[in-house]
Amino acid sequence: MPDGRTRRVFVAMLREEWRLHGRLFRGTRFALFPVLVALVTAGAAGGVVATGTAPETVYAGLHALAAVFGLHTGSIGFVGRDAIDDLLGDLTLLVFSARTLPLSQSRLLGVFVVKDLVYYALLFLLPISLGTAAAISAVRGVSDVASLAGTSALLWATLTCAFVLGMGATLAVLGLTGRGLPGRAVLGAVLVAGGAAWTTGVDIAAYSPYGVFLAPTGPRIAATGVAVAAVSLVGAATFDPSARRPARTVGPSFRRWRRRLGDPIATKTLLDVHRSAGGFGKVLFSAGVLLGVTVGLTDLAGRITGVSPSAGISLGAVLGLSGFTTYNWLTQSDDVDAYRALPLSVASLFAGKLRAFLLLGPAVGLAVYAPAVVWRGGPVGEAVVGAALLVGVACYIFGTTVFLTGFSPNEFLFDTALFAVFGLAMIVPLVPVLVVGFALAPVSPVLLAGLGLGSAMLGLVGFALYRRAIPRWTRRYRQG
Repeated sequence: MPDGRTRRVFVAMLREEWRLHGRLFRGTRFALFPVLVALVTAGAAGGVVATGTAPETVYAGLHALAAVFGLHTGSIGFVGRDAIDDLLGDLTLLVFSARTLPLSQSRLLGVFVVKDLVYYALLFLLPISLGTAAAISAVRGVSDVASLAGTSALLWATLTCAFVLGMGATLAVLGLTGRGLPGRAVLGAVLVAGGAAWTTGVDIAAYSPYGVFLAPTGPRIAATGVAVAAVSLVGAATFDPSARRPARTVGPSFRRWRRRLGDPIATKTLLDVHRSAGGFGKVLFSAGVLLGVTVGLTDLAGRITGVSPSAGISLGAVLGLSGFTTYNWLTQSDDVDAYRALPLSVASLFAGKLRAFLLLGPAVGLAVYAPAVVWRGGPVGEAVVGAALLVGVACYIFGTTVFLTGFSPNEFLFDTALFAVFGLAMIVPLVPVLVVGFALAPVSPVLLAGLGLGSAMLGLVGFALYRRAIPRWTRRYRQG
């Protein structure tokens, strides 16, 4: 705009983001976050390459993670609609202030998306690129500084494109589904075309940001640029966070749901998710994203290594990670302060969240897992153990997240210390499982028995951490 309002809002949003995280995590700990990301990425990438994993597999995984992170960031669409409808309480971010600023909600959302792109490209993707390129170069004995700089720059550019692609895809899907039957028809046609290309053997990855990284040829760059631009433009043109859903009358659902669930906190939690933007579908969407990424990585790993990974073990272990996103949605519009005026203990609040999680989290994960395993095929024993792994990993992640973050699972992602502890807690049990699933298929009966026992142990550890979390957070919330 000629008066510079958009530029000023962009700068203010960047400042707001930095101050928000700096205030939450005492400044210094947050400032060290990019350093931690670079070190963790370097250690992980160097370690897996040193043990025989092809660098191409590592780079493929990073591009998949960048796309997933973009998909998650694009879920601002769900949060935005709820914030505009005043469902999230005291939430006054600039992106939701169209009623008080002389800017439209669409323009504010566009500025917000660009701000997220710049912010996370610098905070996450740049240190990931530097750490990965440096570690792999060191393992392979490459000491050419110019080559390292070129690889890091190209990786940063393609990871950023993958992030934009994911973020734009979420907004485009939300926008098209909100346009009624014509929008859904367009979305369905795109999905059918993509599925047809995948099943007929078209190398879609070659014309993605990952393909550009492997071989930055003109056709690949052009195809990736067109895809990123198309998805972003469709999202910008169709998504309207201020669009009102049709008015509808609802009955006294709380009492009916409570009779079935037996817990008022669990009832309120599930009703909050059900009545928020996206409903239970957004929990299913989060699990579906993990499924798509895992299927893509298993196919790619199979082509690179020549060993077909175990669909049951790989899908079950990764889909268990949906436990974190499920708990995040269950606490999205909730906090302990909202209950302080009620005769409820902190322990009862956590008990309600646990019941809601057990009813929703494993069920959604298994609903995504079952058809995927049937489609991918494989031994029945691996499919059964994979299902057990999904439930065990989900419960383990739930307990770990509650212990570390209480009612605020989304905030700790930028706390350097908590993020390091959480990452270590995930790596220790999951890496051996994924090694078995990716490299040792078909899995022997002895390993299957060990994985089944391990899944039960993970679930028990998760519940133990949950029980330890209750007195810990009771003290903290009373002090607060």
